[in-house]
Amino acid sequence: MIHPSAQIDPDARLGAGVSIGPWSIVGPGVEIGDGTEIGPHVVLRGPTRLGRENRVFAFCSIGEVPQDKKFHDDPDSRLEIGDGNTIREYCSINRGTSGGGGVTRVGSDNWIMAYCHVAHDCIIGDHAILANHSTLAGHVTLGDYCILGGFTGVHQFCRLGESAFTAISSIIVKDVPPYVMVEGNTARARAINREGLKRRGFETRTIEALKRAYRTLYRQGLTLNRALEELAEMVGETPELAKLIEFIRASERGIVRCRRD
Repeated sequence: MIHPSAQIDPDARLGAGVSIGPWSIVGPGVEIGDGTEIGPHVVLRGPTRLGRENRVFAFCSIGEVPQDKKFHDDPDSRLEIGDGNTIREYCSINRGTSGGGGVTRVGSDNWIMAYCHVAHDCIIGDHAILANHSTLAGHVTLGDYCILGGFTGVHQFCRLGESAFTAISSIIVKDVPPYVMVEGNTARARAINREGLKRRGFETRTIEALKRAYRTLYRQGLTLNRALEELAEMVGETPELAKLIEFIRASERGIVRCRRD
């Protein structure tokens, strides 16, 4: 399962059934879980942990030092990747920095397409999709089931909530609330991510409640505080609305504005 040309440091830990392709390098402090497949010409640098049954394709750089001028061989810098992720060709995922808690973290069952970059201290949840050439600056957070269209760029410290969706070539400089679709440079809110929610199995009544919440937030000309007050009155038996309100109230950068029609 290990190609003869691969270089495996004695300090690396490989689980059962791990395969390493030709000319790949696995450095000290790297841990690879059972059944993970590493393609050819991949470089993994520790401290980095990959969970079970991940697939890493050719020419990826996983766990390299952060692209941060303030970084100076911080021993606490690390990368943690969960289970069942697909990381396609030429992706780069950097370790964390002390200024961001020391860790870059990728959850499980994510689909990261070719040429994507995940910078230091990013946190990605589960079941996210990053289409080709998506780029995350440092300290970005992606919620579960986020979808980034190709060539999306996300400014540092931005957050995208659960099931947020960005159109192709979107430039994100503010937080994107859960369940919201955005587009453009700079990105503007367009609608609720209705198709994504249907595919996740959300009930029709929940989707309709989120659509009403979107109109309250973006279409009625209310101040943000007044819109949040009205959303709080709409929560009822729709916990997703509570998530939306909590996300917006926690925003430090502010949320994306509405698309100009």
